[in-house]
Amino acid sequence: MEEQMSPYCRVVSVAESSKARVDRLEGRTLEEDGYVLVRDVADRADAAEVVRSLGNLVPQYNGHLTHDVTYRPGNDHRAYSQSANTILAHTEAPGWDPSPAYLALFCHRQAHCGGGHTDLLDVRHLVEALEPAELALMTDAELVFPGPDGGVQTTMLGSDATGRTVLRFSYNLLTAADYDPHRDADIDDSLLPLGQAGRRLAHRVSDLFHTLRTRVLIPENALLIWDNQRMLHARSEYADRTRHLTRFWADDRSRA
Repeated sequence: MEEQMSPYCRVVSVAESSKARVDRLEGRTLEEDGYVLVRDVADRADAAEVVRSLGNLVPQYNGHLTHDVTYRPGNDHRAYSQSANTILAHTEAPGWDPSPAYLALFCHRQAHCGGGHTDLLDVRHLVEALEPAELALMTDAELVFPGPDGGVQTTMLGSDATGRTVLRFSYNLLTAADYDPHRDADIDDSLLPLGQAGRRLAHRVSDLFHTLRTRVLIPENALLIWDNQRMLHARSEYADRTRHLTRFWADDRSRA
């Protein structure tokens, strides 16, 4: 299988300790680049050890510390992790307080069909490309991101108590008022979190994402980790339904 990814994707060796496997490659860091690819990860347990070097594993939507990202029958109509459909630009769990600091995908078996890429975009590059009015909508307009205990009411782009950037975004929420909507959902603007303006922004961000993204087809026995509060991500459609990844969420002990 040919690996397809940006030449700027940083790769680290299994020979280093768990934290060092994430921290450094050729002078680069996860902090600097926003994402890193760790090769030669033995199995799910080894992947969990690497992620734990960044912070504590966080329970996901299912209440468990891991989630299987693989096709499950019954989800063909949804933009959902266990469908084979395209999932457009978003951050993970934007309605959680705080949202996961890190998201990681360990690849057991990659799609062998030319699809199933994980796409990433640093919000810093997005900000540079947005018009002032579009950026103002992200930094000034509050909306409710559904989640535990009623979710979070905040802006899409802000900062935490330490001054670090916190990005919360969901194309699906802005265009369908749902994180995992029906593929043919047609929702009236009046029912959307930010109405027509939010829908327009979602399409604009999606277009810029498509132009500026980094595409990664995660190799088997490799772990892709990224900063979920800084990076937008998406997933391309795939036909090979044997594709299987494990997803982890983690907090960041340095931000506690």
